[in-house]
Amino acid sequence: MPPRAKFTREEILKAALSILQEQGLEGVTARELGARLNSSPRPIFTVFESMDEVHREVKDAAKERYRQYVKEGLSKPMAFRGVGMAYVRFASREPRLFQLLFMTEQAKPDSVDHTLPVVEESYEEILHSVQEPYGLSLEDAKGLYRHLWVYTHGIAAMCATKAARFTEQEAEEMMTEVFVSLLARIKASSKDMPAGNKEETAL
Repeated sequence: MPPRAKFTREEILKAALSILQEQGLEGVTARELGARLNSSPRPIFTVFESMDEVHREVKDAAKERYRQYVKEGLSKPMAFRGVGMAYVRFASREPRLFQLLFMTEQAKPDSVDHTLPVVEESYEEILHSVQEPYGLSLEDAKGLYRHLWVYTHGIAAMCATKAARFTEQEAEEMMTEVFVSLLARIKASSKDMPAGNKEETAL
């Protein structure tokens, strides 16, 4: 009969997430986790098979925390702007989680067009939040989203690493200025495009 678990899975993950927020993933060790639970590391392994499993699940917990920010952003009247601000807010308030999810070196770098849908689990929903309200084609919406994500990620990364400080108002004004400029350019290009080309683009 296996030994009775001293702590629940949820209790261990809660402690692991707390360490992650303070020290990053490298700080989530068996020794540190045991100390946080006022115990030896041994009870951890009556619930988890290894620290690799703890790391996987605490990363999932970090993703869930981020999803809550995205959900709140999408609930705003201007959802696309709401998500952009949620991204920056997450980086400012949860810098270690942001760095883990969005600033970890990738084994195989790819273009932004391929990377963005991979790193952003809510990609389709966010894309829809900019396509429909502004009457954009799918390709124009993808292009606008791509540009804004690169710009917003820059602001968020500076916040997460304390390379620079932005108030929420400053960040919102900067992102809005870029958004309005890009949207105007897209609309102007659409008007100037011959009818035949518009049909091809729509396809």
